[in-house]
Order: sequence, then C-alpha cells, then structure tokens
Amino acid sequence: MAAPRSDSAGRAVDALASPALTNLIGVIGIVTPITAWLTAGGTTKNALLIVETLIVMALVGSHIWLRKRFIQLRRANNLRDMDDAHYYDLVRAKLENELVSDYGSVADGHLQVYATEVPRLSVMLLQTLMESQSQPQRILASDLTTDPDLLTRRREYLAANRQLLQAGGTISRLFIAYERDLTREDYARSLLNLINYHRDLGVTCGLAVRDRLRADQAVDVVIISAAAALVEEEQGDADYTKGRSTVHFKGVDRWIERFESAWGRGNGADSATAALRTYENAARPLLDAAWDEAGIRQTVNSL
Repeated sequence: MAAPRSDSAGRAVDALASPALTNLIGVIGIVTPITAWLTAGGTTKNALLIVETLIVMALVGSHIWLRKRFIQLRRANNLRDMDDAHYYDLVRAKLENELVSDYGSVADGHLQVYATEVPRLSVMLLQTLMESQSQPQRILASDLTTDPDLLTRRREYLAANRQLLQAGGTISRLFIAYERDLTREDYARSLLNLINYHRDLGVTCGLAVRDRLRADQAVDVVIISAAAALVEEEQGDADYTKGRSTVHFKGVDRWIERFESAWGRGNGADSATAALRTYENAARPLLDAAWDEAGIRQTVNSL
C-alpha cells in the first residue's frame, strides 16, 4: 500500500487520474489527426502529427503509471449473481478503500483474508449489515470452541455484536465442543462463563458435540443475513499472527442449511439450545461443588 499523500499531492494525483481530464485528452487525440489531414500545409500537418504522437505517449505513460501506483478492484461482471447485491456492493466499496490481501477475488464473490485482517473484516461485515438494512438483520454463527477464552478477547467484534442486538437484530451462536473437552472442569468453567457473557449481550446460545457432527457441519462460520458467509479455514491465535478466512457472497444458502442442520429444530428437545440446557444443568452444580468427571461424561454421552 502506498504511503499517505499530502493534501496537495493527493489533489494533483486525483486531477491527473480524473475521468474528465482523461476524456479531454482523448478528444484532443481524436481531433488532432483529423485536423492534420485536413490541413494543406505540410509544416502545420507535421506539427499536429507531432502533437498527436506526444498525446498518445502521455496517455500510455499515464496508464502505466496509474496501474503501478494504485490498486484497483475489478468490478463484478454481474451484481445479480450475488445473493444480496446491495450488501455486496457496500462491502466491495469499503474493501476498495481499505485494501485487503487477495483483493482481486472479491469480483468473483469470494474474498480470502489473513491474520489481522480477519477480525477487522468481521467487524466491517456486521457494521455493513446494519448500514445496508438487508433482511433479515440476523447473524448465525458456529464456533469450533477449542479455547473458550479466545472469543472473549475479540472486543471489537463483540462490540459490533452488541450494536446489532441493540438495533433490533438477532444472533444465534452454536458452540461446538469435543466430548473430551466437555468433561474437563477447567474447560466447562471457561465455556459457561463465555456463554454467560454472550447471553448478557442478548445472543441465543446453543451447544453441539463435535464428535457427532458431520465434517461439513463442524465449521467455524459467521453467516451475515442471507448476504455473506465468513468461513474460518485456519483458526487464528489470540494475537492474530496466523489465521485464514474466506468470505462468500454467493451460495450463502448452503451455509445456512448446514448451520440449521447442526442447530436442530428451533428450541425443541433435539435442538442445540436444549443440549446446552442439559449440559448446564449437570455442569453448573458440579462447578459449585466437586467436579464429577464420570457423571458429566454420562450427560455428554446423552447429548
């Protein structure tokens, strides 16, 4: 990314790159040779042809300089291919201003981001949902919860969650945990503290056992309305020195179907919310007394 420019330099660059100036030079480039051929005098004709040559050289040089100097996002061939064209166009415009890694692929409806870009993009996607008023104003999220404390550190993302909920939106978050982890006292304590925090925000929480889900259900994904799905392909660490995610603006329905299949039916007996209630009813009393790993294992086996 280029270094910040001064105001005067920025204005000069904007003027040179402006469509008005480009169009004016183009018109001059067309008129000049016509005038040259209509002019009888050899000297005048030669002079005009020299001017024409200089104009062409200036246009080519300007084009090459602008391509090297600035990154331009390729526009989508057909906005109608996106599941929510208005939401997609707002995100594309923001990415064009902010510039993220692998920016070119956004024109195809998919965008891959890395490390520190992931939390920033997560926040931007939520904020854009509120700005766009795309319907439903809803987030469906599943989290492979190997480290419950990790989610509590994502302050900007959680703040964006709170803003959406306060604006009348809804969030359903599915915590996916391995059976062996659910039987550990330290993990259970961290997980239930995390769930308390999300419930206080207004998030509807559910639980699923990773060992009993299909591979396509056990995915870290944040589904924004019916407009985009942010899929975590490599989990980041607390400092986001690693991690890789992809945003899909097309085919969001399949991610919604996967989430709903893992969540179950509403809040019924076979739902993720019911599984969480069952686990909590068994685990919370044990956390306040003496942890019984054999007893909690029986509960987890029933989920």
